[in-house]
Amino acid sequence: MNFFLQGLTMGLAYVAPIGMQNLFVIDSALTHSRRRALLTAAIVIFFDITLSISCFFGIGAVMKHYKWLQLAILLFGSLIVIYIGIGLLRPNKSNIKNSTSPISIKKTTTSAFVVTWANPQAIIDGTMMLGAFNATLPATSSTPFITGVASASLIWFTSLTLIISMFSNLFNTKVLRYINIICGIIIIAYGLKLLYNFLTII
Repeated sequence: MNFFLQGLTMGLAYVAPIGMQNLFVIDSALTHSRRRALLTAAIVIFFDITLSISCFFGIGAVMKHYKWLQLAILLFGSLIVIYIGIGLLRPNKSNIKNSTSPISIKKTTTSAFVVTWANPQAIIDGTMMLGAFNATLPATSSTPFITGVASASLIWFTSLTLIISMFSNLFNTKVLRYINIICGIIIIAYGLKLLYNFLTII
């Protein structure tokens, strides 16, 4: 249980800071029905857990070993992230609150994948945090530790979705518009940073 709690604590510290995933989940909770927002959160949770497991076993080391893979993720990730940010800046974005016709599951899944797996910084940071722990854990403790990390992802994104969804009625169209503009600017800036990193490497 001690290693599970260590993993849970580490997992919360890993996912809690405001980032691409959180902005994506918050936007979904504000603009869609609670049921659809929870489905979006579940998709994000799946990709986040798979990323955590991969980081735990050292995918960051693979990225560093194969420069072409790092460049591909940086370029693809930066362009898609910028595209998502521009989408948030579009005026009609704030009018889809509780929409009966949310974006397709395919597009939601693709976007969730991008904000999770097309983020080289998250992969490297996750490898440094989780991979370092894996190197120090006894072999029999790896499973409870990574289970704790996965549980943190489940708890965090589900709670975030439910809390934002419960109070979404406090957000009128104008407030939603400002929130989307702020989130869009942050996401575009992040995408530009990834693109700059790509250009500096090549």
